[in-house]
Amino acid sequence: MKPRVQPTSEEVTFLPDEIIVSKTDLKGRITYANATFSRICGYSRAELMNAPHSIIRHPDMPRCVFKLLWDQLGEEREIFAYVKNMARNGAFYWVFAHITPSFDNDGKVTGYHSSRRVPDRRVVREVIEPLYKELLRTEAAHASSKDGLVASFAQLMNIVKSKAASYDELIFSL
Repeated sequence: MKPRVQPTSEEVTFLPDEIIVSKTDLKGRITYANATFSRICGYSRAELMNAPHSIIRHPDMPRCVFKLLWDQLGEEREIFAYVKNMARNGAFYWVFAHITPSFDNDGKVTGYHSSRRVPDRRVVREVIEPLYKELLRTEAAHASSKDGLVASFAQLMNIVKSKAASYDELIFSL
Protein backbone atom coordinates (compact mmCIF):
# COMPACT_ATOMS: atom_id res chain seq x y z
CA MET A 1 0.00 0.00 0.00
CA LYS A 2 1.25 3.45 -0.89
CA PRO A 3 2.29 5.61 2.10
CA ARG A 4 0.17 8.70 2.73
CA VAL A 5 1.79 11.99 1.83
CA GLN A 6 2.09 14.37 4.76
CA PRO A 7 1.30 18.03 4.02
CA THR A 8 4.06 20.59 4.43
CA SER A 9 4.02 24.38 4.61
CA GLU A 10 5.89 24.64 1.30
CA GLU A 11 3.92 26.23 -1.52
CA VAL A 12 4.34 25.38 -5.18
CA THR A 13 3.40 28.15 -7.59
CA PHE A 14 2.89 28.39 -11.30
CA LEU A 15 2.76 31.28 -13.74
CA PRO A 16 -0.42 33.21 -14.56
CA ASP A 17 -0.19 32.19 -18.23
CA GLU A 18 0.06 28.48 -17.36
CA ILE A 19 -3.00 26.24 -17.27
CA ILE A 20 -3.14 22.93 -15.44
CA VAL A 21 -5.31 20.53 -17.45
CA SER A 22 -6.61 17.08 -16.66
CA LYS A 23 -9.40 14.81 -17.80
CA THR A 24 -11.03 12.01 -15.85
CA ASP A 25 -13.46 9.20 -16.44
CA LEU A 26 -16.84 9.11 -14.71
CA LYS A 27 -15.29 7.74 -11.51
CA GLY A 28 -12.66 10.49 -11.28
CA ARG A 29 -9.72 8.43 -12.54
CA ILE A 30 -7.26 10.51 -14.54
CA THR A 31 -7.25 9.82 -18.28
CA TYR A 32 -5.19 12.85 -19.35
CA ALA A 33 -2.72 15.15 -17.60
CA ASN A 34 -0.82 17.94 -19.28
CA ALA A 35 2.86 18.60 -18.63
CA THR A 36 2.06 21.57 -16.37
CA PHE A 37 -0.09 19.39 -14.12
CA SER A 38 2.67 16.78 -13.90
CA ARG A 39 5.34 19.38 -13.11
CA ILE A 40 3.31 21.16 -10.42
CA CYS A 41 2.03 18.05 -8.63
CA GLY A 42 5.31 16.13 -8.89
CA TYR A 43 3.88 12.93 -10.36
CA SER A 44 4.91 11.78 -13.82
CA ARG A 45 2.20 11.71 -16.44
CA ALA A 46 2.47 7.91 -16.46
CA GLU A 47 1.93 7.79 -12.68
CA LEU A 48 -1.14 10.01 -13.01
CA MET A 49 -2.84 7.84 -15.64
CA ASN A 50 -5.73 5.91 -14.09
CA ALA A 51 -4.94 7.30 -10.63
CA PRO A 52 -7.87 8.82 -8.75
CA HIS A 53 -7.87 12.61 -9.09
CA SER A 54 -8.04 12.65 -5.29
CA ILE A 55 -4.32 11.72 -5.35
CA ILE A 56 -3.73 15.49 -5.08
CA ARG A 57 -6.45 16.17 -2.48
CA HIS A 58 -5.17 18.34 0.35
CA PRO A 59 -6.56 17.67 3.84
CA ASP A 60 -7.27 21.42 4.20
CA MET A 61 -10.07 21.06 1.63
CA PRO A 62 -13.54 20.74 3.15
CA ARG A 63 -15.39 17.69 1.87
CA CYS A 64 -18.52 19.80 1.33
CA VAL A 65 -16.77 21.65 -1.52
CA PHE A 66 -16.26 18.34 -3.31
CA LYS A 67 -19.87 17.37 -2.60
CA LEU A 68 -20.98 20.61 -4.28
CA LEU A 69 -18.63 19.93 -7.17
CA TRP A 70 -19.89 16.39 -7.74
CA ASP A 71 -23.53 17.45 -7.28
CA GLN A 72 -23.21 20.08 -10.00
CA LEU A 73 -21.32 17.76 -12.34
CA GLY A 74 -23.98 15.13 -11.70
CA GLU A 75 -26.53 17.67 -12.98
CA GLU A 76 -24.34 18.08 -16.10
CA ARG A 77 -23.36 21.60 -15.04
CA GLU A 78 -19.93 23.17 -14.99
CA ILE A 79 -18.45 24.49 -11.78
CA PHE A 80 -15.75 26.98 -10.80
CA ALA A 81 -14.02 26.51 -7.46
CA TYR A 82 -10.99 27.52 -5.45
CA VAL A 83 -9.10 24.33 -4.58
CA LYS A 84 -6.04 23.69 -2.45
CA ASN A 85 -4.16 20.70 -3.86
CA MET A 86 -1.22 18.74 -2.52
CA ALA A 87 1.85 17.80 -4.52
CA ARG A 88 3.63 14.47 -4.23
CA ASN A 89 6.15 15.93 -1.76
CA GLY A 90 3.41 17.35 0.52
CA ALA A 91 3.70 20.93 -0.75
CA PHE A 92 0.46 22.73 -1.52
CA TYR A 93 -0.76 24.75 -4.46
CA TRP A 94 -3.93 26.78 -4.90
CA VAL A 95 -5.90 26.77 -8.14
CA PHE A 96 -9.01 28.37 -9.55
CA ALA A 97 -10.59 25.36 -11.21
CA HIS A 98 -13.14 25.21 -14.03
CA ILE A 99 -14.56 21.71 -14.28
CA THR A 100 -16.96 20.61 -16.98
CA PRO A 101 -18.63 17.38 -18.01
CA SER A 102 -17.42 15.91 -21.32
CA PHE A 103 -20.12 14.60 -23.65
CA ASP A 104 -20.13 12.08 -26.49
CA ASN A 105 -22.01 12.61 -29.78
CA ASP A 106 -25.22 11.32 -28.20
CA GLY A 107 -25.06 13.84 -25.36
CA LYS A 108 -24.01 11.27 -22.77
CA VAL A 109 -21.47 12.32 -20.14
CA THR A 110 -18.26 10.36 -20.69
CA GLY A 111 -15.98 12.06 -18.18
CA TYR A 112 -14.82 15.42 -16.89
CA HIS A 113 -12.38 18.11 -18.02
CA SER A 114 -10.65 20.44 -15.59
CA SER A 115 -8.66 23.57 -16.40
CA ARG A 116 -6.97 25.27 -13.47
CA ARG A 117 -5.46 28.73 -13.37
CA VAL A 118 -3.55 30.74 -10.80
CA PRO A 119 -6.13 32.07 -8.34
CA ASP A 120 -6.46 35.63 -7.09
CA ARG A 121 -4.18 35.54 -4.02
CA ARG A 122 -6.19 38.21 -2.21
CA VAL A 123 -9.39 36.18 -2.56
CA VAL A 124 -7.66 33.02 -1.34
CA ARG A 125 -6.10 34.79 1.66
CA GLU A 126 -9.04 36.98 2.70
CA VAL A 127 -12.07 34.85 1.79
CA ILE A 128 -11.38 31.26 0.82
CA GLU A 129 -8.87 30.20 3.49
CA PRO A 130 -10.99 31.51 6.40
CA LEU A 131 -14.14 30.01 4.88
CA TYR A 132 -12.55 26.60 4.34
CA LYS A 133 -11.15 26.60 7.90
CA GLU A 134 -14.64 27.32 9.23
CA LEU A 135 -16.15 24.54 7.12
CA LEU A 136 -13.46 22.10 8.29
CA ARG A 137 -14.20 22.99 11.93
CA THR A 138 -17.85 22.21 11.31
CA GLU A 139 -16.96 18.88 9.70
CA ALA A 140 -14.69 17.96 12.62
CA ALA A 141 -17.26 18.94 15.27
CA HIS A 142 -19.45 15.93 14.48
CA ALA A 143 -18.99 12.38 15.71
CA SER A 144 -19.63 10.88 12.30
CA SER A 145 -18.01 12.07 9.08
CA LYS A 146 -21.41 11.80 7.36
CA ASP A 147 -23.00 14.19 9.87
CA GLY A 148 -20.02 16.53 9.52
CA LEU A 149 -20.41 16.58 5.75
CA VAL A 150 -24.15 17.26 5.99
CA ALA A 151 -23.57 20.11 8.47
CA SER A 152 -20.73 21.74 6.52
CA PHE A 153 -22.66 21.49 3.25
CA ALA A 154 -25.69 23.16 4.87
CA GLN A 155 -23.37 25.83 6.28
CA LEU A 156 -21.84 26.45 2.85
CA MET A 157 -25.28 26.70 1.22
CA ASN A 158 -26.44 29.14 3.93
CA ILE A 159 -23.39 31.31 3.29
CA VAL A 160 -24.09 31.25 -0.45
CA LYS A 161 -27.76 32.20 0.11
CA SER A 162 -26.81 35.05 2.44
CA LYS A 163 -24.39 36.60 -0.05
CA ALA A 164 -25.59 35.70 -3.55
CA ALA A 165 -28.33 34.10 -5.60
CA SER A 166 -26.15 31.09 -6.45
CA TYR A 167 -22.78 29.52 -5.77
CA ASP A 168 -21.54 30.62 -9.21
CA GLU A 169 -22.64 34.20 -8.57
CA LEU A 170 -20.82 34.19 -5.24
CA ILE A 171 -17.58 32.81 -6.71
CA PHE A 172 -17.54 35.38 -9.50
CA SER A 173 -18.27 38.24 -7.09
CA LEU A 174 -15.07 37.60 -5.14
